[in-house]
Amino acid sequence: MIELHNGDAYKLIKNISDNSVDLIVTDPPYLIESTDTGSKSKLAKSIQKMNDQLAAGILTTGINDAILEDFVRVLKKINIYIWCNHKQIPQYLNFFVGKYGCKFDILIWNKTNATPLFNNKYLTDKEYCLYFRRGGYCNPMSYEAAKTVFYQPINAKDKKKFKHPTIKPLNIIETLIENSSKEGETVLDPFMGSGTTGVACKNHNRNFIGIELDSYFYAIAETRIEKAIYEKKYIQGELFREEA
Repeated sequence: MIELHNGDAYKLIKNISDNSVDLIVTDPPYLIESTDTGSKSKLAKSIQKMNDQLAAGILTTGINDAILEDFVRVLKKINIYIWCNHKQIPQYLNFFVGKYGCKFDILIWNKTNATPLFNNKYLTDKEYCLYFRRGGYCNPMSYEAAKTVFYQPINAKDKKKFKHPTIKPLNIIETLIENSSKEGETVLDPFMGSGTTGVACKNHNRNFIGIELDSYFYAIAETRIEKAIYEKKYIQGELFREEA
């Protein structure tokens, strides 16, 4: 089952039934400042729109606690991976650990090819992924899958191909999904961007519900996930013919 929705996650998540989701893997808006891209392309407008919403709207602190409450409501058990930057960590710890008593882990994607900076600042060479669980499922399939630091370069080809400024490596998302869900279970990504979580779910036989506000990125996600569905059917068909 694949369900994709183009719209506001704060509103659309209200349509998801209580206790119906097994895992949430999501990459919400980060704390960033609005900058003028100086371009009129669809991609530039989408990125500018995202930046402006972050700088002026309800997403200036990442995401607010109202939708976090909905995360808890739709999950059967608290079982969630949420990407963030260092400024957002206290908010999520206060909510999931302070309010709901969750266990947590901090995972790190160490970008081995981060862009050098020349403004007397440390490199932006890592992103954080917080894992919160209260009765949730965590069973890494291997020693490698149990590691909490992913040393991996930014994939410039994926970033260029799928256009999203904060795209995550597919193999990392696949690891999270395999570690904390089982085949046939339902994974939700309410901020799906260019659809990496949906592709990972299709590759590993999970049901997927995805929500994306921006119509440009939604179209990219839809195309990627449809391609993953087609490729999986093709591979399964080829294997069936070989066995026959």
